[in-house]
Amino acid sequence: MKKSMMAWHEPGGKKPNDPWKGKQSGNQGPPDLDEVLSNLSKKLGGKFGGGRRGGGNDSEVMKFGGGLAVIIAVLVWGFSGLYTVREAELGVKLRFGEFSENVQPGLHWKPTFIDEVTPVDVRSVSSMPTSGFMLTKDENVVRIEMDVQYRITDPYRYLYNVMNPEDTLLQAMDSALRYVVGHNTMDNVLTSGREQVRAETWEELASIIEPYETGLEIIDLNVQLARPPEEVKDAFDDAIAAQEDEERFVREAEAYAREVEPQARGRVKRILEDANAYKQKKVLDAQGDVARFNQILPEYKAQPEVTRKRLYLETIEQVYGNSNKVLVDVESGNNLMYLPLDRMTKGAPQSATGNSFIEPNSRSNQRAPVGVGSSPNSSRERTDRFNNGGRN
Repeated sequence: MKKSMMAWHEPGGKKPNDPWKGKQSGNQGPPDLDEVLSNLSKKLGGKFGGGRRGGGNDSEVMKFGGGLAVIIAVLVWGFSGLYTVREAELGVKLRFGEFSENVQPGLHWKPTFIDEVTPVDVRSVSSMPTSGFMLTKDENVVRIEMDVQYRITDPYRYLYNVMNPEDTLLQAMDSALRYVVGHNTMDNVLTSGREQVRAETWEELASIIEPYETGLEIIDLNVQLARPPEEVKDAFDDAIAAQEDEERFVREAEAYAREVEPQARGRVKRILEDANAYKQKKVLDAQGDVARFNQILPEYKAQPEVTRKRLYLETIEQVYGNSNKVLVDVESGNNLMYLPLDRMTKGAPQSATGNSFIEPNSRSNQRAPVGVGSSPNSSRERTDRFNNGGRN
């Protein structure tokens, strides 16, 4: 048992344990590498050589080497066809130079020298800037910087339809921008019309690159800078400041209008209400006057002279009742006596009727102003003069 477990290169008996040198004796050292390869080539050469034994050692080695080379070449060719398409990419496969298909992300194999696969990034967004001095519609020069963002949507068209898609996109963007700026005024480009310039440039750029089928899609387009040349920059800054002042004044005026308009509407409403109230009052007064005259009309028809005098006296009483000055015609004829009732009534209480008139003759039922110290006879004579219409 111990003898069978002994290593083949260890000496342990009369017969050697070396499997490569079983027929040789007296040599217990390590095997010769050349001899091992020679024995291996003989065995493999016999298999590839169809069992012929008449050839020499050189021919057998050549046959073995050729077969081994073929095997190695096949293995190398097979392993060289393995490739990986990344997650953000698409592979464009060409078979004998003709488009075959788009390869999805993952591990794939292709026959080398037959298929060719080119991976293209279709998810990343790239940016391309452009700038330059351009002429506006009103013959002014402005400097504009613009940036376009794009990505690849069709990898085959991107690779093989156009020689240089990025350069094509750059030239198309420059052409579209110059066209749009040339159809807008300087103020529109530099101030309020930037968004309009951006939208029109995007539309024009898309229409230019569409026939070329570059496989590119425009994601965004931004106007980074728009300014006049340095020689006129100060004057343009003044113009911009004036426009900003104008906008500020407009905003202030609108704020003032929003503040004043409600007040004005309130005053208008109040004036209209007062006018309506005045209108109603006048209408009611007129209706009252009509009703009063309708009541007096039968009396007037019965005694027109008496009614007319009574109306006259009532009117005089209403007119003179609010006056603080009274002129009295004395009996002498030419002299008038002035009674300063405004001074007299300051210390004297008002009468029950609220005026300074007394009734000299109850039978006449008329009111007349009476002077201080006048006799009842003169009062009656004055009343008679009023009743006679001033005829005496």
